[in-house]
Amino acid sequence: MPHLCHAERCSVPVPPKLLMCRIHWYMVPEPLRRAVWRTYRPGQEIDKRPSAEYLEVMQSAIDAVAAKEARKAPF
Repeated sequence: MPHLCHAERCSVPVPPKLLMCRIHWYMVPEPLRRAVWRTYRPGQEIDKRPSAEYLEVMQSAIDAVAAKEARKAPF
């Protein structure tokens, strides 16, 4: 099963270490993009153990894209 962009209703496959496809990633404000990478731990996509901080920042990024697309993220 491919890893898909985490933006709501996006079905673009992306490498497992990436949160979103290019189009959605650049909809995330730059400070939040930096926070995603700052809290990302290499290998977390393999062992499935991201930190609580990463999950919080990830959700903020998803919400930011949803707001720009004028819909609420389902999480």
